[in-house]
Amino acid sequence: MLYDNHGREINYIRIAATDRCNLRCYYCMPEEGIKFLDKNELLSYEELERLLNILAPMGISKVRITGGEPFVRKGMIDFLETVSKVNGIDHLHLTTNGTFSESMVPRLKAIGMKGINLSIDSLDRKRFAKITRRDSFDVVWKRLHQILEAGIPLKLNTVVLNGQNTEDIIPMVRLTEKLPISVRFIEEMPFNGVGKREELVWNHVAILNHIKSAFPDIEKLKDPSFSTSFNYQVKGSAGSFGIIPAYTRNFCGTCNRIRLTATGVIKTCLYDDGVFNIKSFIRNGATDNQLRDAFLELLANRFKDGHEAERSRKFGRPISESMTTIGG
Repeated sequence: MLYDNHGREINYIRIAATDRCNLRCYYCMPEEGIKFLDKNELLSYEELERLLNILAPMGISKVRITGGEPFVRKGMIDFLETVSKVNGIDHLHLTTNGTFSESMVPRLKAIGMKGINLSIDSLDRKRFAKITRRDSFDVVWKRLHQILEAGIPLKLNTVVLNGQNTEDIIPMVRLTEKLPISVRFIEEMPFNGVGKREELVWNHVAILNHIKSAFPDIEKLKDPSFSTSFNYQVKGSAGSFGIIPAYTRNFCGTCNRIRLTATGVIKTCLYDDGVFNIKSFIRNGATDNQLRDAFLELLANRFKDGHEAERSRKFGRPISESMTTIGG
């Protein structure tokens, strides 16, 4: 097992396989997009596979592939199949916007995908288009049901945006009454490519109180180990819902994850600005043992929480990067 300097077990890596996305969600990046990386600036699939073959014996057993939108990168389904065969990786997950081809769903099932997180911020087509700046709701809605029909565990990620989609909170919870899904409401964060955001109005307390106003009989569920969400269920429902205090950062004490950005930088906290360029290290000839030692050193100097990580950003730089480069 891997542990950091605060005694937290680290068994999970989130890999942003690309910074490119076919949507332009306004809380994630500017309308004109960002300057995307050239292909050679991304870690190759072979380099990613090498890293996982090093990390798995060290204690990393869960991998989540994110983006950008993972399926924008050519060869993604084949890469996912490769990851599923890495000895020691027992839990392979995917975060997607759901715009990928329906032909991928059977392959994801065959790979043994342990779970898919589908980003969907509104159940209203017009609001969805306004938030994502693309008219893709029908495709995403169809993909949602195909994933369910395939029997792949499904979570819906909804960023709660003041004045944009708060009308969707209650309808989202109602989805869980009949569908075996988990809806997770996420506090808005400043990772939007410009670094500016209105004062947080819809924090986790406000979201929960709003839901209680419509569902006074909700039940608190036991939160799984390392959970980033506070989890609940409307009595008698097929599914559940959770609230992620992503900006408030109440879950840092049990954080079990590290991140690999699309630029090949390791982040030991979502709120740091990158602690080590693993891509450069690999391409300068690092051996497997040197890579192992690098990870051990990074975990031995990990930030206590997201607030300390934010305060420690280089040169006092404020958060201004786009979530599409980080992978969530």
